[in-house]
Amino acid sequence: MNNASGTVEVPLYRAAHGRTGDKGDRSNISVIAWHAQLYPVLFDQLTPERVAAQFHHRAPSQVQRFLLPKLHAMNFVLDAVLDGGVNDALNLDAHGKALSFLLLDMPVRVPSELVPLLAGP
Repeated sequence: MNNASGTVEVPLYRAAHGRTGDKGDRSNISVIAWHAQLYPVLFDQLTPERVAAQFHHRAPSQVQRFLLPKLHAMNFVLDAVLDGGVNDALNLDAHGKALSFLLLDMPVRVPSELVPLLAGP
């Protein structure tokens, strides 16, 4: 979707890919830009506050962001999002491996000139 500001709104997975890990009741989600020029877009828009809002239904007690600029990546650590962890949760995906997909579905605004760097149609 284009607008007058010269940006396009797309799901994050068009600008980056991710991977999720877990330990106890903590999940970490890495986000890696598909292209180095997309990293500043991710840096500006993927704030801990915005990620916490994306996971509001899981009520994280804290969201921390760790930057890895030489890799064009960042890692988010979300506390208290796995229903107590593998041994305590009634949730079928207590490991949280699928949580990266929830984050990658978040909309981001990409400058029109960077659209050719996006993945997918």
